[in-house]
Amino acid sequence: MSKKKYSMNGQLEPTDAKRIPENDQTNGPKQPQTKEEVALVEFKRRVQDLVKPSHDDFYLRRWLKARCFDVDKAEQMFRASMAFREKMKVDTILEDYKQPEVLQKYLTGGFCGHARDGSPVRVEPYGRLDIKGLMCSVRKSDLEKAKIQQCEWTVLDWQKESQKRGQRVDGLTVVFDMAGVGTSMLWRPGLKMYLHLVKILEDNYPEMMRYLLIINAPKIFPLLYKICRPLISEDMKKKIHVIGGDYTEYLLKFIDPSNLPACYGGSLRDPDGDPTCKTMICYGGEVPEKYFLQNADFQEQMQSATVPRGDKLSIDQQVDRVGSILKWEFKTEDHDIGFGVFYKSPKGSVPVVETSRVNSHVVAEDGSYICDKTGTYTLVFDNSFSWTRSKTIYYNAEVLCEDEALITTEINSLIEQGDWETLSRKFETTHL
Repeated sequence: MSKKKYSMNGQLEPTDAKRIPENDQTNGPKQPQTKEEVALVEFKRRVQDLVKPSHDDFYLRRWLKARCFDVDKAEQMFRASMAFREKMKVDTILEDYKQPEVLQKYLTGGFCGHARDGSPVRVEPYGRLDIKGLMCSVRKSDLEKAKIQQCEWTVLDWQKESQKRGQRVDGLTVVFDMAGVGTSMLWRPGLKMYLHLVKILEDNYPEMMRYLLIINAPKIFPLLYKICRPLISEDMKKKIHVIGGDYTEYLLKFIDPSNLPACYGGSLRDPDGDPTCKTMICYGGEVPEKYFLQNADFQEQMQSATVPRGDKLSIDQQVDRVGSILKWEFKTEDHDIGFGVFYKSPKGSVPVVETSRVNSHVVAEDGSYICDKTGTYTLVFDNSFSWTRSKTIYYNAEVLCEDEALITTEINSLIEQGDWETLSRKFETTHL
């Protein structure tokens, strides 16, 4: 009996194309019938200089679907991705690239089996991701290569699972656990980096995501959704399922208990009985400072100012909606500085974050405050204790609030059990 041959994309080789309806070649070439088929023929003609034998119609159609069958945009996307693959040496990255120790220990997530449809299951404990610590400890290219390795492992797993099942397997099922997510996750450089890594997946592995199952959605989920929304296509929205805290029954619709860690309601455990399956899933945590690189800073993304010796610098932020989140981050050159936050009331300034001296010259300081009143809040950088040195600071400050009507409507369309108002009343989905 001859064996089926599979490409590294997890797709059947052209010699077995007759087994797949999309590539039925038994009766010779067929004339395209639909706009999608016409687009595919034109797309194949345009990128024929880059197409490999493993790039069958199923694979090529993904690029078109990712760009709504706009051939010009799909071609641009495909060519950019092929150039990216060559630049990053993607074809050999699983064998040639070894992740730094800090990523192996603290980059959250891991694969733990397969969903009922055969797609790999990846658990992402996002609430335990210390993205700031990781960004202080590795280069941007290390994070990019780690994400590429995850994607390439997924592609390789498609191949193995397709051989095992005797049918095409693709897609990725992600359990995205937001337990523990708080306002620290709104750190702008960290969010920017995380979205950059997501974009690498979207730009180079189109249609890889099958299901994104979001559990333990926190109170600030609408804000996070608002920030991520520009990268979420209409097609992607159909793959997102917000489940909240009572998630086990719903997860089991997608994943057999034997492939879901016991801590999430499945039966999968480590050999020693650990229900969290730490041998398969990294649960991250705070990155120790011993891993920090000497030149790790984010000053180019910040504003700068000088606080004169014996003086203070005040920065006002206007809050127009109760429940808005006031965020700040700052770093000083060479020396510490005092920092506090005040609310301007009719009776004078009221401290909401008490002033204290912080060693922001060692590690950048960041924080947040959930505003319970509208009005003006003032960030105060206090150098009054220093009579000999002025201080140079680099800082960012912003007020975050969701567009309630639009964002809530979209989130409600993603929720599987009730609506956001119902979920947000439950303790398990509202803790910070």
